[in-house]
Amino acid sequence: MTVTSGRPASGELQEPGRGGGLAEVVRRRYLLRLIVRRELRARYQGSLLGIGWSYVRPAAHFSVFFFVVGVFLGMNKNVQHFPIFMFAGLILVSFFNETLINATHSVQGNAPLVRKVYLPRELFPVASLLVSCVHLVPGLAIVTGVSIAWGWTPSVLSIGSALLGFAMVAVFGMGLGLMCSALHVFYRDTDKVVDIATLFVTWSVPMIYPWTVVRDTAPGWALDLYLANPIADAVLLFERAFWWPTTDRSFVFPPNLTRDGLISLAIGGVVLVLGQLVFARLQRRFAEEL
Repeated sequence: MTVTSGRPASGELQEPGRGGGLAEVVRRRYLLRLIVRRELRARYQGSLLGIGWSYVRPAAHFSVFFFVVGVFLGMNKNVQHFPIFMFAGLILVSFFNETLINATHSVQGNAPLVRKVYLPRELFPVASLLVSCVHLVPGLAIVTGVSIAWGWTPSVLSIGSALLGFAMVAVFGMGLGLMCSALHVFYRDTDKVVDIATLFVTWSVPMIYPWTVVRDTAPGWALDLYLANPIADAVLLFERAFWWPTTDRSFVFPPNLTRDGLISLAIGGVVLVLGQLVFARLQRRFAEEL
């Protein structure tokens, strides 16, 4: 990738380490496209399947969880159309985890550009989010195709639930990704914390078991805490979008799921603003640290 100018788009000189934040990323979207293409080429360079790995990976994850939880632990018998139930949550959780992990490494991984060239440093975590979106598309295609085969038809409720769930995960992932990418420049064990956090995310959402298991076994305060997790709400919304219409619709979701999702999306917006503030404050020392 070649960057030909060391000045902002306005032509005015700008103090190093200061930028226009995410708004400048939008203005420099041609650079964003270049970085996304470079990331995709670098990730699949020399591989036989190329972008086809984005189909293989979710299929492999699904197979492991399905046989361990669905077959060996019997969840396939307890949940109608369990494959769709699990896969709808799996692709969303994988999207969040991939976004957070790759965004955390994005600034440090582009150290040569950060040291030598002026450009909005937010480009790197945003590019990580967009690469994760590219990898989400095959999973969405698979779950949509299987759902249609089992009787799914689009509706305002299903499409709205899917869009809200995706927006929640994308906003939270971007906000946390901005924070972690900046912190990782100074504290190199940040990625270890992120790895542990993504492990908790995988098992703390109703992806391989219905939320009613928690409702029926945990005390009330624990259930409230469980449902306060925005990723759990997003997974429930994806299940309502793709899985629930293929069932007899006797399954009951938590009350006020849409309202809680909108509240979580608003909180995610606050996390995004905080992430941008932390990133903007720390990026002034990126070049010297890297």
